[in-house]
Parts: sequence; C-alpha cells; structure tokens
Amino acid sequence: MTLQTVLLDTPEGISARLGWDPGTTVHDRRRIIAKELVATRLRCEPSDIKIEREAPRGFGYHTRLIAFRDGAELPIAIVTASYRAATVVAICDPGLPLGIDIRDLHPEDADVRQMKKHSHLFDENNMSDLLHHWVCVQAVLEADGRGVRVAPDHVRLDAGRHRGWLPDRTMKYGLVDASRDGWVITLAYGLLPTA
Repeated sequence: MTLQTVLLDTPEGISARLGWDPGTTVHDRRRIIAKELVATRLRCEPSDIKIEREAPRGFGYHTRLIAFRDGAELPIAIVTASYRAATVVAICDPGLPLGIDIRDLHPEDADVRQMKKHSHLFDENNMSDLLHHWVCVQAVLEADGRGVRVAPDHVRLDAGRHRGWLPDRTMKYGLVDASRDGWVITLAYGLLPTA
C-alpha cells in the first residue's frame, strides 16, 4: 500500500504535506513524504531523491533528515512532526526557522493536564481553543530550537494567533493554521524584521 498524502496550505517558500497511515512506521512516513516534497520542488522523480537521517552528535541530540540527489546533499531543510499515525513534513530554505506541531481532536488526559498547566487562556475548559493554542505554542518552541529547555508558558501569541514569540529572543514567528482531515496542525516560521 502506498502512503497517501495531502498538500497543506503554506506561506511562499515552504511546502508541506500530511500523511496518515497506521500501517506505516513514523520513520517511513517521514522519509516518504520528504522524498515526495523534495522531488516536487526539484521537478524530478521521487526515486531520484535519497533521504537519510543525520548521524547523532551526542546523547540527546535530535537528528534531522537530509536530502540527497546524485550523491550530493541538497540545500533544503526538512522539518517533521508526528502524532499517533499522522506525520507532517515541511521543506524550506535551511536558513528559515520553521517549526510544526500536530495533534488530533482527542488528546490524552495527561496531555490535557500539561496544556492547562502552561496555558494563558481564560477558559481552559474550551477544549478546541486549548488544543489550537497548544499546537501554536509547540510550533513556536520547535521553530525556536531550544526544545524542552524553554517552558511552554514562556511562549507569547498575539490575540489572533497569527504571530508568536519568546520574550528573551528578537525573532518573531508567523503562525499558519494548516489543520486538515481532523488533525490540528500549525506551522511557525521566522519573520524578517520590519523597519
């Protein structure tokens, strides 16, 4: 069976697809979707692209996926996020900070407790709002790159959830709701400073 994917709405310069299949491992989903995205960008066949996982540099180091064509590493950043049987993969210029988060509409009780603990929302019992807020926060943390070293309650979002930032950094992130087919998906991407 071939993994079916759908193209997500993204800002210019970013391409992303969602794939869902409980019969495909998360590692295979990431590689299949990345290969499809890179091949589309380069206008070649997916078989022309090879996706490898970077060798870990040390304990706790989060490896990234690297795309190759004809043995040469391609200047394309690959960012992934998975939840249960779904995976989102995005590609962009390697200099663009990009983070993704994905959840379904039925979070586990432990996840809900975590969301409420770090939420800035007035009504934490509005599950849909809480879930969308959390996915935005997690996408900003992924784009920031410091991971668990920054508590989720440090992330700030504007009222419309179109921008996010961390008070100790100058970088601001645009937020895109790319939710699709029962999956709540947010992309956070670095914004160039405005004059």
